[in-house]
Amino acid sequence: MNVGDKMLNAAFHSVMPRTAGFNSVDVGAFRIETLSINYLLMFIGGGSAGTAGGIKVTTFFLLGIVVWSEIRGQQDAVIFKRRISTRVERQALTVVLLAVALIGVGTLILLSITPFSLSDVLFETISAFSTVGLSTGITADLPPAGQLVLIVLMFVGRVGTITVATALALGGQRKPYRYPEETPIVG
Repeated sequence: MNVGDKMLNAAFHSVMPRTAGFNSVDVGAFRIETLSINYLLMFIGGGSAGTAGGIKVTTFFLLGIVVWSEIRGQQDAVIFKRRISTRVERQALTVVLLAVALIGVGTLILLSITPFSLSDVLFETISAFSTVGLSTGITADLPPAGQLVLIVLMFVGRVGTITVATALALGGQRKPYRYPEETPIVG
């Protein structure tokens, strides 16, 4: 394979973990470093207005802005001279934490019922949750219970996070009272 083909494969595969699921190279032959980069790309996913899976690029960058603002000691998260509302920050945090929890539970279940390595199982669960369609090649060898776990992750990943985000955006009734504020120690 010449350098041009390698560059084309690298460029092609750098986009595929976002949502498409096509592959021009054997994902099962990836080293752990390459798998780890793919974990991140699949988890983040694509743009919010598209059909890509994952937590979405907007959510990822929004939480990055919140963290950066906290590091700098700013009261509000601000970008392009606009303040991010606390409600939106909480929505983003909820979507990410639910995604991490679902992927974690799915990974633990698959590890307990299969002989596969953590890196392969984690790749499959993140791919399923993010509706990417990539596989290290173990999906066909999973027991029916393991395949059911992936099916549930795919369904929840596609419908669940959108539903949760929408419910959070549209739900929320204001109560006519507020509880006293508490400041627990964090970190």
